[in-house]
Amino acid sequence: MTRTFADLGRGTSLRFSAWNRPAWADNLLARRVLAGALVAVAAVLTLRGDPDAAQTPVLVAAHDLAPGHPLTAEDVRSTPHGSTTLPANVFTDATTLVGATAAGAMRAGEVFTDLRVVGPRLAAAAAGTEDARIVPIRLADNAVADILRQGDRVDVIGAEEQQGLQSRPGRTLATDAAVILVSGAETGGRAQERVVLVAMDAGHAASVAAASLRTALTVVFH
Repeated sequence: MTRTFADLGRGTSLRFSAWNRPAWADNLLARRVLAGALVAVAAVLTLRGDPDAAQTPVLVAAHDLAPGHPLTAEDVRSTPHGSTTLPANVFTDATTLVGATAAGAMRAGEVFTDLRVVGPRLAAAAAGTEDARIVPIRLADNAVADILRQGDRVDVIGAEEQQGLQSRPGRTLATDAAVILVSGAETGGRAQERVVLVAMDAGHAASVAAASLRTALTVVFH
């Protein structure tokens, strides 16, 4: 008899209880689950915010652009962009961008920032110093300019100089300069004179600019 009573006591299992739940208990559970889901959805929407309200009009390339291309009004267009994913220092006013020079190749739709055009911000970022300057130089050998690319690090070397009956050996004018842009290209089977824009600190920039007026220059790659 004791065993029978013990078995009856253990007969109230979870499955037995679930089968014998009253209908009002099921409705209450369903309402609580639905309320929890609605709270979770509301929290997600609050954190995400309104996607239409988080848009900023920015300037992007209207079509593919080549390095060294002077920008015109036809090269840029305004388009809304998600504010939370925008890079720093984007352009929003076309009047401040038209007339600038593209520092590198750009695909249609790429956002214009201060580092995408030739200017003081790009010089500072490339040279790693706030007093950076951009110096245009003509290399003695156009073949060297053909293999230079934006971002290359080079030393600028002045060629041997003749001073009366004596010659002054070549010397290093600047070290670890950053190539910003290489202009010109071979057109119609005829090579054009190439101009290379390099960024360096202000002190070395003055020396390189002065030397470029009286002697041939070349560069040494890092």
